Amino acid sequence: MITKQNPHILVVDDEEDLCEILKFNLETEGYTVDTAYSAEEALTLNLTDYDLLLLDVMMGEISGFKLASMLKKNEKTAHIPIIFLTAKDTENDMLTGFNLGADDYISKPFSIKQVQARVKAVLRRSLEEKKPVNENILTYNTLKLDTQRIKATINGEEVALTKKEFEILKLLLENINHVFSREEILSRVWKDEVYVLDRTIDVNITRLRKKIGEYGKNIVTRLGFGYCFEG
Repeated sequence: MITKQNPHILVVDDEEDLCEILKFNLETEGYTVDTAYSAEEALTLNLTDYDLLLLDVMMGEISGFKLASMLKKNEKTAHIPIIFLTAKDTENDMLTGFNLGADDYISKPFSIKQVQARVKAVLRRSLEEKKPVNENILTYNTLKLDTQRIKATINGEEVALTKKEFEILKLLLENINHVFSREEILSRVWKDEVYVLDRTIDVNITRLRKKIGEYGKNIVTRLGFGYCFEG
């Protein structure tokens, strides 16, 4: 099965039977699939809704190549990956497709398994490219928490935190303004450890506040409820 939940795919081909076959088989893989029987019909749709386009090259007045060119020139649709499905399989045709920004080029006739595998690969690459570079960095003003390198800094200066202090701060920064009860913090940070007292959490919070200096005041106590990082 695929990693992204219900990616939205548009199949554009003037062979209606082929569209329905592709739609059925891609939907069995967990995708949401729409079809259009011409480039003109495709252009009536909100193309920004789609995560991937499968385009036939040889269609009516507007070919798949022309449609791709139009989409790649529009900043709202330029990012959408495209796979060409076509009987035009010469080297020049393939180069034309890739020069237009295609992500893959599948020659007809093809097997459904081949299409499923190529679709999965293109969507995976597209998802990787969308990941933010700093996805492992939690930031609040000059307070930064690198969850990959397990490192906390303020104004670029490293702050020495214990494992539990780091995990508490990570939990709070990932959920700014969310109040966590002591029981929730215990279950998330101490997990299956036994004989951990509520007082242990209070001690760790007190130490954490001191260590993060000016940001200590952002860790607030909601009496009777628990703690939160107030942004």
